[in-house]
Amino acid sequence: MKTGFIIVMGVAGSGKTTVGELLAQRLGWNFYDADAFHPAENIAKMANGTPLNDADRAPWLAALHALISTSLKENRPAVLACSALKESYRQELLRGNEGVQFVYLKGRYNLIWSRISSRKDHYMKPQMLQSQFEALEEPADAWTFDVALPVSEIVKGIVQLVE
Repeated sequence: MKTGFIIVMGVAGSGKTTVGELLAQRLGWNFYDADAFHPAENIAKMANGTPLNDADRAPWLAALHALISTSLKENRPAVLACSALKESYRQELLRGNEGVQFVYLKGRYNLIWSRISSRKDHYMKPQMLQSQFEALEEPADAWTFDVALPVSEIVKGIVQLVE
C-alpha cells in the first residue's frame, strides 16, 4: 500500500491521539491532532457541551484539507488524529489528495464512555459522546481496529499494513 498520509479516526475517547502519536513515532512521520485546528469558537461551543454542526466544521475541515494537501505535495508523510465521523467529512479531506489511508478505531459505547468520563482538562465533555455515536457513519474503506486491543497491538497492525 502506497500511502503518505494516515488519518486515525473515531469518536472521542477511541484513542486517536494515543494511537496516532505512537504510529507517527514508529513510522518516523509527522503527527498532527485535528483538535489543534479548530477555531476558538468551536472549542468554546464544545467546552459548553454544545455539539458542532456542519457549518461549524467547514473552516476546520478546510484547514485539515490544506494540511493534508501540503504534506503530500511536499512529500512529508504524516499521521492525523481526526474524528472524521461522517462520510462527507472524509470526502472533503480526501478531495484531490491521493495517498491517504483512514484507520478507524471502533469501539463499544460503554468502553469509550468509561475512558472519556475519566479524562481531566479536555474540552470534549462525556455527555457529548452520544452525539458522536449518532453522527458516526462507519467507513467502508478504512483499516478497522477494535479499541479494546492494546494500543501497541493496534499500532503494530497498522505498521504491518503500511509496510
